[in-house]
Amino acid sequence: MNRERQLKVLQAIVEDYVHSREPVGSKALIERHNMKVSSATVRNDMASLENEGVITAPHASAGRIPTNKGYRLFVDQIAAVRPLSTAQKDAIERFLDSADDVDQMMDRTVRLLSQLTHQVAVAQYPIISEPLVRHIDLVPLGAHQLLLIVVLSNAEVLQKQLKQVNISDADIPVLCRTVRASVLEKDSAVTPSVSHRLRAAYDTVMSAVEQLMRHHQVSRLAIAGTSYLVESTDDFSHSIAPILDALEEQVVVLRLLDELQQDQRGFLVRIGSENEKELLNDTAVVASGYGQENVSKLGIVGPTRMDYSANLAAVRAVAKYLSRLM
Repeated sequence: MNRERQLKVLQAIVEDYVHSREPVGSKALIERHNMKVSSATVRNDMASLENEGVITAPHASAGRIPTNKGYRLFVDQIAAVRPLSTAQKDAIERFLDSADDVDQMMDRTVRLLSQLTHQVAVAQYPIISEPLVRHIDLVPLGAHQLLLIVVLSNAEVLQKQLKQVNISDADIPVLCRTVRASVLEKDSAVTPSVSHRLRAAYDTVMSAVEQLMRHHQVSRLAIAGTSYLVESTDDFSHSIAPILDALEEQVVVLRLLDELQQDQRGFLVRIGSENEKELLNDTAVVASGYGQENVSKLGIVGPTRMDYSANLAAVRAVAKYLSRLM
């Protein structure tokens, strides 16, 4: 059993089906992809792939089409993202460089990415004016343990359990007042004046406050290209209305992007039921991180029948250029 040849057959089926939306037969594979084997060999490879569940026959006498499992195997075989052409790179640079502010730049980013991929493009980006800290409290939880509570100006409450804090119960109110003066009143004289007795506990709490605020990043969502979904209705097994509803729920999309973790190749792909949100189980999501530590995400949402290689290249290229600008 020649696994390498089978994977080439799968690749050819995916590429032909993405291009034509027509089932692919063994004869067409040999003619279009110059496979130097017999039709019987290709049919045997296709039979093995079908038994594996990566291709299927939509009709008894038809050729084969990829399943979601097949798309996943195809994507997993992509060793590296192919670069965009010089013209495409120049277009990205010209289009994004002329933006006047962050909102305009992100709006242009999703419109450009949508035009490059012919898919819905989404981008998560931080809001510059983050909520302020309105209140801080420290609650003793037992021996050397504290619960840090941070209340933001938008009424959101952040919490973090602190362990191994060397402080007595009697000193906790003093520590709490000191931290409040430093954070809420922004009194720069507080930190140098903290007593030696409270120094370690103070540093621990202040570090925790900074960590909470750093990880709590209020994000906005830019989206473009929903019309491409309408043009691809034949690629969905059900109505696209639930997908459009999910995209309109910005909280859903922001949570989806937050949860995505890119692999060592620098991108993330979720296909079909790999999407935890049931409304998106008929779609594929291709995304990449950008900015500092790749915390923010941008990507595309479309049917599972998409040009993964080209779309991965577009998403990565736009993400890399955006990282240089942000």
